[in-house]
Amino acid sequence: MGNDKRKGSIVGDMRQSGCFLLALLSSFYTTLLASCRKYFSLANEAVMTTLTQNDLRKFSVPPGALTVWWLGQNSFLLKSPGGTIITIDPYLSNSCEEAVKPLGLDFSRQIPIPMAAGDLACVDMLVFTHSHLDHMDPETIKPYREAGGRGPYLAPCETWERLQTEIGVPRDQITMTWPNKICTIGDLTLRTTFAIGFGSDDMTHVGYLVSVADGPTFYFTGDTSFEDLVWMGVKDHKPDVMITVINGAFRNLGPAEAAKLAEQIQPKVVIPCHHDMFRSNTMAPQMLQTNLILLGLGERYRLLNHCDPYTYPTDT
Repeated sequence: MGNDKRKGSIVGDMRQSGCFLLALLSSFYTTLLASCRKYFSLANEAVMTTLTQNDLRKFSVPPGALTVWWLGQNSFLLKSPGGTIITIDPYLSNSCEEAVKPLGLDFSRQIPIPMAAGDLACVDMLVFTHSHLDHMDPETIKPYREAGGRGPYLAPCETWERLQTEIGVPRDQITMTWPNKICTIGDLTLRTTFAIGFGSDDMTHVGYLVSVADGPTFYFTGDTSFEDLVWMGVKDHKPDVMITVINGAFRNLGPAEAAKLAEQIQPKVVIPCHHDMFRSNTMAPQMLQTNLILLGLGERYRLLNHCDPYTYPTDT
């Protein structure tokens, strides 16, 4: 009987010790994980390339090529051999975080702001696909204007209107666009393409084909779902590079649909975007690669690093 009590006591002590050890290990692991996240977050901020006006002005694009910089989400800079620079959907703030909190979504910015909004004053045109906050951002456009930026702006009709009413951009600085409309700026030609948006808050989403004479054509899908009319308006223009949203939420293309769109259009390079910025709206970009492989297009996949220049056709 005494032995049984001692055994019970020992077992109880072991259980208590085990629970204590598990709690200690759990606490250690949690602390270590938090430290690692903080370390790699800081490291990422430290090594991530940032851009300035001077960087953009000095960068030389070879004849017959185009260079693109990805700023995160659907934000891009594009430069031509003639030195023309445009930006598409610049989002250089954290304005979405508070805007969607009431919905219970985490739209806090997950990557560092790659350049000062005021440095966009050197670009030759601001181009917008639609008026959602992560595409037409007042907290980006206002500092741009304070730094002397005066457009011109290219925008579909609801964005055209909101640039005036919500930000105060003068009407004569904005060109309204729609699918198949062509606009030129410097040595760049922009053809607006059809896109299907999320809902009734903005029914005039678009994408763009951007080209340079004797050089490539880049297709930016903008936020869109998959429909035949989307690829039908693009395929005949034979874009060399397709830059596609893949987040899948808010009725946007997911990886499988984006790969299906690429199969229809047959670009030489397929680049994912709109998957990196918000915790509640992320997607592993490799899922696009997987779906391209399944369609026999795996070698066309490219993943851009934020703010690193990608020049086509010279970069592989």
